[in-house]
Amino acid sequence: VVIRAQNGALLYRISPWARYVVRDEDKVNYDWVHWNPPQSYIHKHPSPKRLKSLRIYESHVGIASPEGKVASYKNFTYNILPRIKDLGYNCVQLMAIMEHAYYASFGYQVTSFFAASSRYGTPDDLKEMIDVAHSMGITVLLDVVHSHASKNSEDGLNQFDGTDSCFFHSGYRGNHQLWDSRLFDYANWEVLRFLLSNLRMWIEDYRFDGFRFDGVTSMLYHHHGIGTGFSGDYHEYFGLHVDEDALCYLMLANHMINSLHPECITIAEDVSGMPALCRPVAEGGGGFDYRLAMAIPDKWIQIIKELKDEDWNMGNIVHTLTNRRYEEKYIAYAESHDQALVGDKTLAFRLMDAEMYTNMSVLMPLTPVIDRGIQLHKMIRLITHALGGEGYLNFMGNEFGHPEWLDFPRIGNNESYHYARRQFNLTEDDLLRYKFLNAFDRDMNRLEERFGWLASPQAYVSEKHESNKVIAFERAGLVFIFNFHPYQSYVDYRVVKRFFFKYKILLDSDAEEYGGHRRLDHNTEYFSEKYSHNYRPNSLMV
Repeated sequence: VVIRAQNGALLYRISPWARYVVRDEDKVNYDWVHWNPPQSYIHKHPSPKRLKSLRIYESHVGIASPEGKVASYKNFTYNILPRIKDLGYNCVQLMAIMEHAYYASFGYQVTSFFAASSRYGTPDDLKEMIDVAHSMGITVLLDVVHSHASKNSEDGLNQFDGTDSCFFHSGYRGNHQLWDSRLFDYANWEVLRFLLSNLRMWIEDYRFDGFRFDGVTSMLYHHHGIGTGFSGDYHEYFGLHVDEDALCYLMLANHMINSLHPECITIAEDVSGMPALCRPVAEGGGGFDYRLAMAIPDKWIQIIKELKDEDWNMGNIVHTLTNRRYEEKYIAYAESHDQALVGDKTLAFRLMDAEMYTNMSVLMPLTPVIDRGIQLHKMIRLITHALGGEGYLNFMGNEFGHPEWLDFPRIGNNESYHYARRQFNLTEDDLLRYKFLNAFDRDMNRLEERFGWLASPQAYVSEKHESNKVIAFERAGLVFIFNFHPYQSYVDYRVVKRFFFKYKILLDSDAEEYGGHRRLDHNTEYFSEKYSHNYRPNSLMV
């Protein structure tokens, strides 16, 4: 597209609505390619019904291979989707699909909003991938970036007509000082049309089942959350510092999606805790179905990093996992892609550190560090899954404690792809302990599928014992008991039980198949009784 600017200069631009853009290896910028194959891909399978329990596998197509390269849609379709299905996840959340010129941006510096990234293949390859996921009963969400845009001009939206205000605010307000990107003018009707039509295109052309909206906190406030701590006081959410235009756009987006495609799901990434963000627009809410429980991973990092095992506070853990706004649904997670990036650490790496490279073989003696790390990795993920929300999220590879950080090719690492990969092959080696974590994650998800605790009312917490380091709660007819004590096991331990049932062990983190010590007899049956405990009339001895 050639644009004549106000000063008469001719500007060569890619259409903002380009569906397919590619870059030759010897070029810096992307070129617009007209994509119109003789026979476009035709979807064969219906979209899954709206899920009651959302178990999300957060994924990046390009790193979904043990090899150091950019993986493809085809690879994801035939090698990764079956793995996701086997692990018990019923939803895949795809990152870095909207075209982005800089691979290392993780897809968050979008240049072409209507184009599926050509790094991984063609638009039809993506359509096939989504169709195959649907055939497996897997819902597919797009990580959509409408909070900002790349500053690229020749292959992006920036200065599209020669000014800085075509799609964005002009001057200081149009630039994000931390992300070095452009900020949309949500008061501009044409910008609203552009963004809303973008959402419809991804749903109607590619058959995405919903969105995870990135950077919602940045959108909601003029300060973008920079240098701002949120305590929960209501003056932090209402006032002149709130960007009403952005809030209105989010309400419009959710209203449009819910009206045209009520089966679709929307998730907000908001760290501020904006009230009513996940209430219907008709009630004056933001209209989202779920919000990310972003305090949970921060809490686990803080505990592991700063506290000795004997200093863990059970009440504080329970508070963080259950502290959510009334009648708003949360997606709980112990870690996401943020913790996997270079400069941060995953839970497994924080727990086991360098010993992951030397002592994960079953032929090696089980060291205290590896033993502790494997057991806590399972317990942290299960209690987050069962107590933390109405949905659960895991980033690809973290389910088995992937031993490396994630670092995309860039100048700082000599454009290396060595750490831009996921070593799924580690779980297939019977001589490595990664298989234990992988098996536990699989069976945890399958148990949720069977009993549906994510779709059940919030848990009834009956025990937060600080000296014993025990947490117990009930949800979906199940009793969850966690012993976080670093060295003490218990026999005939009594916990509160609301109802009279007979119980048996369904999932045991100490089981041999999960790398445990097999200290519990799975043939034992447990009976609740009328025995007062913790000021409650009924209890259970385990």
